[in-house]
Amino acid sequence: MPANTSPADLYRHSLQLLLDKNIPDWVGLWAEDGILEFPFAPRGWPGRLEGKESIAAYMRHYPDHIDLHDFPDVRIHQTTDPETIVVEMRGVGRLVETASPFDVRYIAVVTVQDRHFTTYRDYWNPLAVQEPGVDFAGSNR
Repeated sequence: MPANTSPADLYRHSLQLLLDKNIPDWVGLWAEDGILEFPFAPRGWPGRLEGKESIAAYMRHYPDHIDLHDFPDVRIHQTTDPETIVVEMRGVGRLVETASPFDVRYIAVVTVQDRHFTTYRDYWNPLAVQEPGVDFAGSNR
């Protein structure tokens, strides 16, 4: 990414990588000591991932579970901290195992330093994918 890449541009690029199912390059956007948090994680699911390796392990099989088709309605809000953005969006697609529709709203608070994600708090509703037999992206359920 160019040196003048904004946090919003980096985030938009990360969404395209997810749509392309390019998980290695998506993980490459993370700082080595990056932290990915899920404040609403249900029991048995990770609530906090520390370090690029943990994030990579969690995301490795993401496309095997969720087939993303689009991120409509992406709204990125600037904050008083130029390195931090707040994102509102929807992710739509299907759950691979059941072929059920996937349509989830997200709010994320993301901090970027030196063109890498350093913190990412993902406020999404995991109940949207909690169907019998569905396991999500490396969860420990």
